[in-house]
Amino acid sequence: MNKSFIPQLIASVEGVTVQQIDLESPRTTLGRKKNNNIVLDSIVVSGEHCVFDRHDAGEVTIEDLKSTNGTYINGRPITPQQLLHNNDLISIGNFNLLFVHKVPAAKPASEPAAPSSMTMSLASLGFPGTSASLSAGIEFLAGLSKGLKVPVVKAVTTFGHASGSVVAISHRRDGYYVAHATGKTLPLLNGQALGEDAKMLAHGDVLNLAGEEMRFFLKGQ
Repeated sequence: MNKSFIPQLIASVEGVTVQQIDLESPRTTLGRKKNNNIVLDSIVVSGEHCVFDRHDAGEVTIEDLKSTNGTYINGRPITPQQLLHNNDLISIGNFNLLFVHKVPAAKPASEPAAPSSMTMSLASLGFPGTSASLSAGIEFLAGLSKGLKVPVVKAVTTFGHASGSVVAISHRRDGYYVAHATGKTLPLLNGQALGEDAKMLAHGDVLNLAGEEMRFFLKGQ
């Protein structure tokens, strides 16, 4: 294997760098399950989300393992297996992983690199609004979908119909926010008209989208 460079991932959450990982082993797995080399403790991450393979020429490819929410490089969904280039930005839910190279420090030549492992928990990093214990969802209160609960797992999730009213629920560092996205009819939040200025959501808040009512909830509350 070409040792001229050690591929590296610089992990960050909402612009805050939290970890640096050297990709020294031939295969590095990433997911929510504890058996992965890189564990991202968040509901937006699948149990076995993606894998990094380092090849003999020193190149690194990333493969999405049919994850629920996908893996993005520079804002675009990756192909089943994709070659990584210096400064590619990998996005998985709230996590960003910057792919870079660095010149390795001198080290004994006899020992092969062992697969490293690390865990990142959003709660332990000071992002309680994104932890699994406070994951959010929408429960429909009437109609054919009454009782249906839909999790809010993406950075921005939309609900409603363009012919009536659509809201966007955004997942930020300090919690969840809702705003009117599109549609002729203004949505209501707890009976009050909701415009384009985002309002912070609280557990139990009720949205009305052109007559369709739904309740916002936080798990664990």
